[in-house]
Amino acid sequence: MALLSGCAGGSHDRVTLRFWAMGREGEVVQELVRDFERENPKVRVIVQQIPWSSAHEKLLTAYVGRSWPDVAQLGNTWVSEFAALKSLEPLDTLAHQSLIARDADFGGVWDTNVIDGKLYGIPWYVDTRVLFYRRDLLKAAGYDSIPQSWDGWRAAMAAIKRRAGQDRYAIFLPTNEWNQPAIFGLQSGSALLADDDTRGDFEGPPFRRAFDFYLGLYRDGYAPPVNNVGIANVYQEFERGTFAMYITGPWNVGEFRNRLAPTTPWATAPLPGPQGAASGVSLAGGSSLVLYRESKHKAEAWKLIEYLSRTESQVRFSHLSGDLPARRAAWRDSSLVGDPALRAFETQLTRVVPTPKIPEWEEIATRLLEQSERAIRGAAPPETALAALDRDVNNILEKRRWLVERERQR
Repeated sequence: MALLSGCAGGSHDRVTLRFWAMGREGEVVQELVRDFERENPKVRVIVQQIPWSSAHEKLLTAYVGRSWPDVAQLGNTWVSEFAALKSLEPLDTLAHQSLIARDADFGGVWDTNVIDGKLYGIPWYVDTRVLFYRRDLLKAAGYDSIPQSWDGWRAAMAAIKRRAGQDRYAIFLPTNEWNQPAIFGLQSGSALLADDDTRGDFEGPPFRRAFDFYLGLYRDGYAPPVNNVGIANVYQEFERGTFAMYITGPWNVGEFRNRLAPTTPWATAPLPGPQGAASGVSLAGGSSLVLYRESKHKAEAWKLIEYLSRTESQVRFSHLSGDLPARRAAWRDSSLVGDPALRAFETQLTRVVPTPKIPEWEEIATRLLEQSERAIRGAAPPETALAALDRDVNNILEKRRWLVERERQR
């Protein structure tokens, strides 16, 4: 009876954490969790794997039903939304005590988690977009590397197009993606929104300059005015030389290696910018780990976040998932240092910026896509499309504007 009593007491003392992770990450993190449990025998972690397609809805349902996990993976663009719902625990003090700091990460990605001056997430893995290109086609046009300024880059595209002919192009920019016009706008110095993120700023001079550069690539025949569906197989057409460049993310490194013929000479490069390399910023993407305010086991939950943030954990998770590690020290691992396709990503990650950190951003991004496509296809002049975009955005932000103005009056 004494033995049974002792066993029951030990089991009762064990803390159980609920950890929600998305997609493949939720599958592979199980291995790291098992090691965490061996290191922390009084903590049990239940990982719930959630498909990305239903993750946002499930997180909102959990908020309404007050059935939060202790720790969760959040896409960086979702952090502001759940911080606004006051469901996340601020992490500034915990991060400071653990010596987890912005300088140990890529600063632009870290900043996606800072909302109104408070830290709400710790970057878990990162991504951004760079330029994938055909080395042979670039060299045939007279260039040994991608020029780092817009003017030089455009000149290289013109040279590629002259050699390519009518049905081949310098670059593929799918018309149904908002990322490219947003990137060019950020590179041009536009904040995309104005007045404390309460109004659209797409008619402002910086974004207008970027939009003119972007539309000019279609207008002059350097990019085909088609969406992702318009090209049946991106990898096949890239291999055929239908286009020589493509702006995309790290998930395509493996795809290019698996789908292209081994003899296809391709490489990656950081994005050019209007004034050269320093202005060639890209989007700060990835996922972060958050701690829910209502967790009854915050100390243990933070231990899990600390464990997954260790350099050795980051390296192992990168090997398991193929994701890029958030800790800069993890990039010294031989598997990353020795991979030529990933060097551009490491460089680019030092030049990334977040999109506006407001819950409405995803809806705004959809409007940006719609109005950009109208201008590309000639359904509206550029100035008309941007005016309509600002009107749409101002309507989306009406409630936010009212709240900000009310706060100013206090």
